[in-house]
Amino acid sequence: MSSEPREMPQPIHLDHYGSTPLLPEVRQTIVQALEESANPSSIGQAGQRAKQHLERARKQVAALINAKPSEIYFTSCGTESNNWALRGLLAANKRKGHHLIISAIEHPSISLVVRRLEFDAGMRVSVLPVNHEGVVSPAALKEAMTPQTVLVSIMLANGEVGTIEPIQELAAVAHEHSALFHTDAIAAVGHAPVDVRALGVDALSLAANQFYGPQGVAALFLREGVRIFPLLEGGGQETGARSGTEALPVIVGMSAAAEIATQRLLERTTRLAALRDRLRDGLNARIEGLRLNGSWSSRPACAAPGISDGGAAGRLPHNLHVCIDGVSSESLVLGLDQVGIAAGLGSACNAKAMRPSHVLKAMGLTDEQAKGALVLSLGELTTDEEIVRAIEIIPQVVERLRRVTMLTMRN
Repeated sequence: MSSEPREMPQPIHLDHYGSTPLLPEVRQTIVQALEESANPSSIGQAGQRAKQHLERARKQVAALINAKPSEIYFTSCGTESNNWALRGLLAANKRKGHHLIISAIEHPSISLVVRRLEFDAGMRVSVLPVNHEGVVSPAALKEAMTPQTVLVSIMLANGEVGTIEPIQELAAVAHEHSALFHTDAIAAVGHAPVDVRALGVDALSLAANQFYGPQGVAALFLREGVRIFPLLEGGGQETGARSGTEALPVIVGMSAAAEIATQRLLERTTRLAALRDRLRDGLNARIEGLRLNGSWSSRPACAAPGISDGGAAGRLPHNLHVCIDGVSSESLVLGLDQVGIAAGLGSACNAKAMRPSHVLKAMGLTDEQAKGALVLSLGELTTDEEIVRAIEIIPQVVERLRRVTMLTMRN
């Protein structure tokens, strides 16, 4: 008998929610930038070349969201961009009032900052509910607005359940009441068309590691003419708005990823939406007690201007979020990991909490219904063959875990 080990199949990566892998072209760009790295603030020849690379990167990132280069400010991560948007915009416009509005499904880099501002700075906060699909109602926002409302911050898309919010309508409501509007677009940029002019927002956060760029770099779009106070004081980089020597190698990497996203976006969204729907239909046919979460209906174009994923204009094209009866999220993710499938159980930034997602709770799911939540997010390198294998393997893992659960209950 042969004692040669059996060749294991290649792993299937369906966990692009927390971060995306570096594309080879992006990696090469970063390596080149590391070799000739210099401080863009230096006046020598090397510094001036670095400055040119920095401004070229600013143009490429701006082009991805239809902004002006002067409206792009580089930061260290999406969390910093969100923190800066809230703290800086509120501080710069505090004469208008002390009222802030967010939604119930915001990322902790929004919701926790708001809680801190509420207790430390005396901000009055309104938290808007969402419906069973995770959608914020413009009517609810209109009702919550007051003459003292300074800022509204509602995410463009929820990376967990995939729902895209009607930002154009929401921003219009805020502006009717002379309030600023910020959107956390970190989950959407690079995966769906995002146009800051069409959306009508005053500020927008994006992060490179969400669209196949490096970790450690992000940006804040700030509409021309909008005042913001710095979060970091120091040498006056980024036209004095965000001090700290720019991390040029990763910024150049972000620009390369932005350029690729701009070129491939239509192809990327169309292909991934088709693969996602194939995965959805395959799992739905093979797993009893499976619930689809998020928005699966096609909403009017004004709900998500310029965003299309082949029919379901209300959700991200690469996202599939389900709840499965009879299993827990943790056991399911670990069970899939053992057979070579990487999946997510909810917020990658809060996975250790092991409690039902605040997003699912806000959408009206009970603890029991949310118990078997699973996030499957596809990526640029996901193949047809991987989806076929996933459709076969995931139901097998679910059935095995259900049998274990039944045996444990009997004993």
